[in-house]
Amino acid sequence: MNKKLRLGVLVSGRGTNLQAIIDSINEGKLLAEIVIVISDNPKAMALERAKIANIPTAYVKPGKKSEFEREIIRILEENKVNLIVLAGFMRILSADFVSRFPLRIINIHPSLLPSFPGLEAQRQALEYGVKITGCTVHFVNEIVDGGPIILQEAVPVYDDDTVESLSARILEKEHKILVEAIRLFGENRLKVVGRRVFIDKEGIDQCL
Repeated sequence: MNKKLRLGVLVSGRGTNLQAIIDSINEGKLLAEIVIVISDNPKAMALERAKIANIPTAYVKPGKKSEFEREIIRILEENKVNLIVLAGFMRILSADFVSRFPLRIINIHPSLLPSFPGLEAQRQALEYGVKITGCTVHFVNEIVDGGPIILQEAVPVYDDDTVESLSARILEKEHKILVEAIRLFGENRLKVVGRRVFIDKEGIDQCL
């Protein structure tokens, strides 16, 4: 793909994954442009990161779900977004929203899905006693953290880990695989067959 991939990034918090995308674009490692950053939290640090990088931002006030999502859709479509990236967006999107952008929404989750979906995945991993956890980038479907898996990265769990220490190590891997998944999407190298995502070595005719 010669054209820059037009990204719309949805955020709620600190925005470290957003920053990883910004840095990769600035370093020439990712042929993409963040055309809009949308948040449900007006005080999200992610919005400040976007503004520092001269990226347009929008705050959409949470309210009735249908109206909230309708406004986000309007902004995304107005900005001609090719790929929607959920980077610490803390709201569950409806099936109607997801169906509007089939296989055009990706999410980063701090566990090796299907283990530990939902909130506080790092705490879930520690309490369960697993020795290995990690992070997952997946396409978003109508099931929470249940869409086809694009990339995963394993992270060991140490005996003296806290939620904070484990989260920090997972976050380093999140930055890496989220950017890589965006790059693969932009290069038309992802093919979804059922629940499986195949990564083509050369690129396919159309990104599914």
